[in-house]
Amino acid sequence: MGSRSTELLQSSRVETLDGYLRLQAEGAPDAPALADGDERFTYGRLEESANRLARLLQDAGCRPGDRICLLVSKSAGAIVAMQAALKAGCAYVPIDIASPAPRVERILTAAEPRMLLTAQPATKLVDDLLERGALGSQLAIGSVDADPVEGKHFRSAFTTSEADAFAGEALPSPGTSPDDPAHILFTSGSTGVPKGVVITHANVTNFVNWAVTYFGIEPSDRVSGHPPLHFDLSTFDIYGTFAAGAELHIVPSALNLLPHKLAAFIEDRELTQWFSVPSILAYLAKFDVVEQGAFPHLKRLLWCGEVMPTPALMYFMARLPHVRFTNLYGPTEATIASSYYTVPERPASESDPIPIGIPCTGEELLVLNEQLEEVPRGEIGDLYIGGVGLSPGYWRDEEKTRAAFMEGPRTSGEPRRIYRTGDLAHMGEDELVYFHGRADSQIKSRGYRIELGEIEVALNALDSLREAAVVAVDTDSFEGATICCAYAPLSGREVRQDEVADRLREVLPTYMIPSRWMAFDALPKNVNGKIDRAGLKTTFAEAGSSERE
Repeated sequence: MGSRSTELLQSSRVETLDGYLRLQAEGAPDAPALADGDERFTYGRLEESANRLARLLQDAGCRPGDRICLLVSKSAGAIVAMQAALKAGCAYVPIDIASPAPRVERILTAAEPRMLLTAQPATKLVDDLLERGALGSQLAIGSVDADPVEGKHFRSAFTTSEADAFAGEALPSPGTSPDDPAHILFTSGSTGVPKGVVITHANVTNFVNWAVTYFGIEPSDRVSGHPPLHFDLSTFDIYGTFAAGAELHIVPSALNLLPHKLAAFIEDRELTQWFSVPSILAYLAKFDVVEQGAFPHLKRLLWCGEVMPTPALMYFMARLPHVRFTNLYGPTEATIASSYYTVPERPASESDPIPIGIPCTGEELLVLNEQLEEVPRGEIGDLYIGGVGLSPGYWRDEEKTRAAFMEGPRTSGEPRRIYRTGDLAHMGEDELVYFHGRADSQIKSRGYRIELGEIEVALNALDSLREAAVVAVDTDSFEGATICCAYAPLSGREVRQDEVADRLREVLPTYMIPSRWMAFDALPKNVNGKIDRAGLKTTFAEAGSSERE
């Protein structure tokens, strides 16, 4: 690891997230820090910009402990705003600007922000929120752009260009502690009300310090910034880059639908580290846009958030033999990732499972039964997480916090706090943990106990499909749950459901073949870019009701 990143990680001074940027700016102000299109920031410029904006925020009334909502898309301005919020002692709340106004209203109601920072692309959304009365008269609206943001019902109170009037040197400490909230990430709730996961400074620094050391990230690295800012994977992109003194390259979201251009971006920017959900990697593999020996500068390819289809992993490992491949696992409530598995060699078969591996330093994975007792090796149980990454809980929701976070099995007489992931797993004889899908995706149909993830693995191995998902809809008949498949063919391909079913019958028993099908141009996604399984379940249920009428 480079000397600058080594020195930083060994320094006890980095207790809050804004410390990474400050120390890099002090040690190497001219080093490249951030690339957003043609715009470039050195560490010195980024630090000064964040300090100026932090002072403007304080001048506008923000105080330590306040929440600042970021209704902005991924951009250099958004990252400056995040750093400025932290420097002012506040917690930031990134919000997906593609979300409908009613959902954003629920987030704003829960977060009770002191300020809303926005940009031109979110103008209509802000207008919609104002029309709904979701923005109180005391809530200031600022712009992360140099120009004002103006809609039918508002004009931003200030712009980042006005921050130039403020001093750029480091601010006095706002008194933030490592256990204070750094940001709040709102995730989907089963009741339809988004849950605010509180993430502390210590939650993030513990993971980042481990990850930068384990992966050997250096100042010369060029790191992808692919996930949206409201998705916790982006937290590692940003703070892992700053901790190492590397350069973060923001990936335009428009490239997600253009596989050839996305591959060209990796090539042209000479990225050395890529981190994303697996679905985008599977998309690149489906369109066969990665040539043998492509991306010569790429050193590490990381994924998290979903299961990586083994055929896609085999595709990348065959074409990129110089790259190190690592599977990371962990829910938002456990901060970015709790376990890892670096794949030692290309899997021999498309059916070979990829473990979620072993815990990151300071983390713990537990496979327990209903009595919270550890199950024997090889036996599937409920997966729990403990350790330094655990969130304090859900923002101002003690009931949901108590339901998800609990006291686990004692070690040496000491109680330990654990989080129930809702996932199934088993501990192998090789000391590795293997993922078995969601606990609620294990169903009973026609008397058989079925794991829906197994059907999805078979679907993902088909070369005619771009993506596929399997959900179960409860029925009142003897069959129990009905297995439903949503699929999207590759562009330009015509795929009939009977053809897909016939291919599945080659690898799955008849009772696991879906009985209902739906074709999509692209499967619907939730705010974190994952397949919206709850929405698909509702769609199938409503379609079934219509058919019975």
